[in-house]
Amino acid sequence: MDFKYSEEQLGLQDTLRRFIAKNYGFEQRRALASSELGFSRDHWRSLADIGILALPFAEEFGGLGGNAVDTMLVMEQLGRGLVLEPYLTTVVLCGSLVRDLGSAAQKKELLSAVAGGEALLALAHHEAGSRYELNEVASTARREGDHWLLNGAKGVVLGGNSADRLIVSARTSGAVSSSQGISLFLVERKLPGVTLNPYATQDGSRAAELRLDGVRVDASALLGDVDAALPALERAFDYAIAALCAEAVGIMGAVNEATLEYLKTRQQFGQPIGRFQALQHSMVDMVIATEQARSMATLAAVRADSRDPRERRRSVSAAKAYIGQQGRAVGQQAVQLHGGMGVVDELKVAHCFKRLTMINASFGDADHHLGLFSDMLLQA
Repeated sequence: MDFKYSEEQLGLQDTLRRFIAKNYGFEQRRALASSELGFSRDHWRSLADIGILALPFAEEFGGLGGNAVDTMLVMEQLGRGLVLEPYLTTVVLCGSLVRDLGSAAQKKELLSAVAGGEALLALAHHEAGSRYELNEVASTARREGDHWLLNGAKGVVLGGNSADRLIVSARTSGAVSSSQGISLFLVERKLPGVTLNPYATQDGSRAAELRLDGVRVDASALLGDVDAALPALERAFDYAIAALCAEAVGIMGAVNEATLEYLKTRQQFGQPIGRFQALQHSMVDMVIATEQARSMATLAAVRADSRDPRERRRSVSAAKAYIGQQGRAVGQQAVQLHGGMGVVDELKVAHCFKRLTMINASFGDADHHLGLFSDMLLQA
């Protein structure tokens, strides 16, 4: 495949690279990670000015009409800078759900607000014991006249600490593990009965635990059709996984650059350690792993827009499994080449390795997706 970025994509890539170089130095990032919010709202507005918050949405809703390959380009650059702003949760994950399920009025209100940097969204879907199974939903929604009454609990709501609105999954019919009977609702975080307990995750970003105790929402809060949200959830998560794969590739590239610089400057026996052949071989292995991961991320991005769920999931699972394995290998090797300094908070590679570890665990780890890919091969 002859895969090349267009001039517009290259221009966006360059703009993002300059923005990150100016605003996301390592010490600047550490300061943001330790702040209460965990990111900068000024940076979020700057990303809106650049246009990347509007990238995947239709032009009629204030977007730029981009696709999954455009998102891959953005996520790779965000990964290189270890950017903390909740682009994945607000734009990629929740944005795709609103795009696919929302009414015209919901799209006009929410997507325009997201594109302009005026709204932050978070998806509250995973529950205790559900692991990576998207159909495992025990939270309930019961119709009462012109309202819905929501009850339940959600875990690890990424970006939940700062979200203005939550997209909450709830069971409106069927058993806990049924593929039918799942619906999505738009919930204001300040509604009575909504309790959010935010916390910092291992990689410096933020998540929250959510409780819903008799939360009453209008009928207009329903996103899409009743009982039929699972296919859109699966597509949104596949889209987000492809974006995570691109982010991981960007981080692996940053790890390689930092490690190579360290090998050039660290002195041992009167010479840079990068002159030792064994370390050169390790560095080459890291670069090869990154380029192979880039190929898999590209495949996932190309297939992420597919309406065929089997074709989409096969490519996305293959990429997530492979990149999870290679990201761990690159991170471990970088730590080894840095010696005892490789795990300290003062070095970027330690933060990169933490984020790669979190990416592997998000939305299905390497073992989970390897199992899915194997099952699809056997079924074929």
